[in-house]
Amino acid sequence: MATIKILLKNKANKDNTHSVIMRIVKDRKSKIITLGMTCLAKDWDEQKSQFKRGHPNYNNRNRVLLKLKEKALKVIDDFRVDEIDFTLNQFEEKFRGNKSKNANVIDFFNEVIAEQEKAGRIGSAKADNDTKVTLLKYSGKNIKFKDVTPEFLEKFEVELRSWGYEDGGIAFRMRHIRGLYNKAISRGIVGQEYYPFKHYKISKLKGKMLKRALSIDEFKKFRDFDVSRYPSLREAYDYFLFSFYALGMNFVDMMKLKWSDVQNGRIQYVRSKTKGRFNIEVNEKMQEILDYYKNQHRPTQYVFPILLRDDLTPKQLANRKTKVLKRVNKKLKAIAEIVGIEKNLSSYVARHSAATILKQKGTSIEVISELLGHSDVKITMTYLKEFDNVTLDKAGRKLLDL
Repeated sequence: MATIKILLKNKANKDNTHSVIMRIVKDRKSKIITLGMTCLAKDWDEQKSQFKRGHPNYNNRNRVLLKLKEKALKVIDDFRVDEIDFTLNQFEEKFRGNKSKNANVIDFFNEVIAEQEKAGRIGSAKADNDTKVTLLKYSGKNIKFKDVTPEFLEKFEVELRSWGYEDGGIAFRMRHIRGLYNKAISRGIVGQEYYPFKHYKISKLKGKMLKRALSIDEFKKFRDFDVSRYPSLREAYDYFLFSFYALGMNFVDMMKLKWSDVQNGRIQYVRSKTKGRFNIEVNEKMQEILDYYKNQHRPTQYVFPILLRDDLTPKQLANRKTKVLKRVNKKLKAIAEIVGIEKNLSSYVARHSAATILKQKGTSIEVISELLGHSDVKITMTYLKEFDNVTLDKAGRKLLDL
């Protein structure tokens, strides 16, 4: 709930008048907004929050105050209709009606991150925070939205490359800056005319992303690794192969995969990132891995021993994912060294290796796009309508014939 009150500022001006102000209170925090009017203390009716009869032109002034209060209440109602848990700064921006190019990017990042954490969207909050940290390192905390021009983004890209980032990492950060800018525009914090992504295109950064994939020969080296000699590397080996044979299932989706999702020789799940629905066949390689973990008889509903309890909070889930993924990727690098794979092996490579090898085996680009999940959910859903389970099953079986 938010409350609005019009009153006189306690401290007098040099001419002995007091400024008429609006005070908004929300979540036990308040903000003062000056209204551009003054009067002597004797000319103000504190109970009615208006000018007294003795004040010159009091009728017109009181009508102005009434309209300003109505405007403030409408701003609050608009936020409620849009289901936005607005901040006091956002209220002031919308009340004044000036889409400020001088709004601070880092401050707005902090607001959005706090909202995501409150909503339990820990992964999104962490991703935005990672982007914020690199932006802070590059340009400091006083960056304004007007400063984020196409030229600024080009120079930021160059700087990120000098820090060792590749196309994927750069595109990741640019997408989160773009998302923040879009949110700022939708909330009336900055005008559309300042939007820099009309000219700076993130799509140019996507060309090299599949180079991280294993070739067929490299995958065979990994597949034929004798894990029985290195039992400590078993989890990394299994997770990589399961992701590969499950048509590029993401690590987060494997982490959340439940035994109830595995029914009648198929796995049905909703991808965490895009919310796209997947229905894939359990092939013999996947079944071997599922049987191994089924026989462990763990007291949780999850297939893999990544989440060890069923009652974890969103923040605990995110922390567990980060901890296990770091450990798994370290073990994958150890396997790569043992079998003679020179590429930087990670769980992410399994996903793109499946797609790249399918392409080499003659699978259409459209089917591969669906398997990976497109960056635009609408396009992904279009693909989902075009291909049935039989088509996808045939694609998945090609991975068994290597």
